Amino acid sequence: MWYVVQTMSGQESQVKDFIAKTVEPGLVQEVFIPRYEVMKRIKGLWHKCTEVLMPGYVFVVTKNPNKLKAQLRGVPRFTRLLGNDDMFTPLDDRDIAFINAFTSPENRTVEMSTGVVEGDNVIILNGPLMGHAGWIKKIDRHKRLAYLDVEMLGRKKIIKIGLEIIAKRS
Repeated sequence: MWYVVQTMSGQESQVKDFIAKTVEPGLVQEVFIPRYEVMKRIKGLWHKCTEVLMPGYVFVVTKNPNKLKAQLRGVPRFTRLLGNDDMFTPLDDRDIAFINAFTSPENRTVEMSTGVVEGDNVIILNGPLMGHAGWIKKIDRHKRLAYLDVEMLGRKKIIKIGLEIIAKRS
């Protein structure tokens, strides 16, 4: 089952590394931070960078969440397994399907998509956004980002994904 460990935004990498190093072998099948590719302008040149897709969250695949919770007490950063009333809530199948649709177990990074704008419509030419243009709520052409309105972790979230618009047609 997939679970979510909540931590402070900006400390995801330290928590992920600590979990990977300190929990007993075999307890965790996978620990990852979903990321997305984005183009950033640095000193006048465009560079492909990665950013955290959902700040403040580390994803863990384990069959024993209670044992994981006990071992998370040793993490020197704020961490808590998401759930309610001492029950840990595994990720919903839709959430897992969303992450798996945009990433792979070998690479949990959402790649850049490219597209064109025709009037009021966005047509995705390639990349993980192909077939999901209806999810796009806003495009920032200057920052090369698409803002998606998705339901994730039990609530509506705005998620940023890299999108380069290569042409605008009337």
